[in-house]
Amino acid sequence: MRSATKTWVALATAGSAALLAGAFAFQHLGGLAPCALCITQRWPHAVAIVIGLIVLLVGASVFSRLMVIGGGVAVAVSGGYGLYHTGVEKGWFAGPDTCTGGSLAGISADDLLDQIMAAPLVKCDEVAWQMLGLSMASWNAVISFLLVAVWLMALRARA
Repeated sequence: MRSATKTWVALATAGSAALLAGAFAFQHLGGLAPCALCITQRWPHAVAIVIGLIVLLVGASVFSRLMVIGGGVAVAVSGGYGLYHTGVEKGWFAGPDTCTGGSLAGISADDLLDQIMAAPLVKCDEVAWQMLGLSMASWNAVISFLLVAVWLMALRARA
């Protein structure tokens, strides 16, 4: 495998690792518990990290080309979830019933109590933190799509 390809793959892998490290730092050091959509956005980065490590360890092959494509797809999926989550936060989309506010019409007191007891503590439609007007979900989307470009550069350097 060319050294330029390794460099791009290492950069993409490090980018996903940095995003995950930041998410865990906000959670464990900053005390910001993640909602269900936040956690969903983390998994594709974990997949991209594993893919990146495999590509770096395996070297040149058709397999590594497919893996580089897979790394790009994984971070694109996280970026897509980030865009969706941003839309939920802004009220553009209805979020999952499991982590957003909803109507209480037609719900009995017992059913409501059951829902309250089973509900997650963090709602997906509330912004817990933002910088420069962008929430964590929005930042994940921006950085994830930048990482897609890095994976594409790895693919291009491989050619």
